[in-house]
Amino acid sequence: MAESDWDTVTVLRKKGSAAQSKSKQAVTAAMRKGEDVETSKKWSAGQNKQHLVTKNTAKLDRETEELHHVRVPHEVGKVIQIGRANKGLTQKDLATKINEKPQIIADYEAGKAIPNNQIMSKIERAIGLKLRGREIGQPMEPGPKKK
Repeated sequence: MAESDWDTVTVLRKKGSAAQSKSKQAVTAAMRKGEDVETSKKWSAGQNKQHLVTKNTAKLDRETEELHHVRVPHEVGKVIQIGRANKGLTQKDLATKINEKPQIIADYEAGKAIPNNQIMSKIERAIGLKLRGREIGQPMEPGPKKK
């Protein structure tokens, strides 16, 4: 205990809190004093809007001839079903294996999903069948083994 070193520590407190400096009264008081005040409006602040509907997304949703969402072909959905059945996996098991939601597997099998190469490659590795290219439904070639 004699070897312990005790130093004096001085704690300085800030003037006011962050909530006080953000209030309308604090801002107007600072403006009256001539202090620099920076105000900025946050985009969609306080709202739970992650996706804003714009003209382009509305056009895509209407799926006109020139603009439409590309969907997974039904052929790919059938290959996923066959590969999953061969491995003895349910949709939920396959989804858990590739770290995705079961609804994503259901959408891919039904041909409702918009193709995502990352998800497609995860499914390919899990079921061992190719889902892209000319050889759809063919077995995957084993990759190089890790040492």
